[in-house]
Amino acid sequence: MSKIIGVLTVILSVGVGYVLSHGKLMALFQPFEVLIIGGAAFGAFVLANPMHVVKETGRHSKYVFTGSGYNAELFMNLLHLMHDLFKTARKPGGKKALEEHIEDPEKSALFAKFPTIQSKHHLVHFICDYVRLSLADNLEPHDFDALMDEGVKTFAEEAEHPGHALHEVAEALPGFGIIAAVLGIVITMGSLDGPAQEIGNHIAAALVGTFMGVLFGYGFVGPISKAIGYSVSYEIKALECIKVCLSSYRNGMPPVLAVDAGRGTLFHDIKPTFFEMEKVVNEG
Repeated sequence: MSKIIGVLTVILSVGVGYVLSHGKLMALFQPFEVLIIGGAAFGAFVLANPMHVVKETGRHSKYVFTGSGYNAELFMNLLHLMHDLFKTARKPGGKKALEEHIEDPEKSALFAKFPTIQSKHHLVHFICDYVRLSLADNLEPHDFDALMDEGVKTFAEEAEHPGHALHEVAEALPGFGIIAAVLGIVITMGSLDGPAQEIGNHIAAALVGTFMGVLFGYGFVGPISKAIGYSVSYEIKALECIKVCLSSYRNGMPPVLAVDAGRGTLFHDIKPTFFEMEKVVNEG
């Protein structure tokens, strides 16, 4: 909701300010300028990025307005799931039971208790991959931690591509606005023998191109790319939380303290208190 308010604020501030300055809104209606700017920007975006980044950018742009689902409830469920996995491992025959859960998480009754987690496939894969590694007897703790660090680092690098790609588009949009304006001036130069009003209309259309490039770049696309960066940081934080939970448990901490170590890595707006977490995991 706050993002929609932000978009409306930008539009209304610019539009109302322009009208109150005795501007005519229809003078800003230049669909061919939008075609030049938007089409060129999108083409350059596709040219610069592999298709999976293009698709991920679209997905994350949608999350800016709808939410990615990485909220306080999901992180509480994540801590609960990690606690249940550790409790399972401590039971007699726990290693075999744990292997059954991580070999087929889609059919696992343990994972099925947390549909918000189960729907995040990269989270499930990360948990399963590194729980499987943690069961290896000949893997030293520092080696295990290093492998998890690399896993988080690789995911973070890939997850940050959409925000960076869209930021590049935002930086380029004023330039594409100038291209549209130059083309408008070219058209104007071909109409110099026409009436003054016609020449004025052509110049106005050319200036609107510059205006639109700057507005789209700094008013919409730039802020959306920044918002994607914040959204992605919560996805990365989920993996860091899993990493700390697994590392702490493998180093001998009891389940509740291992997940509390993971809880300590969370941002304050998604971080439950220890007692809130303890109550939930004990009830589960």
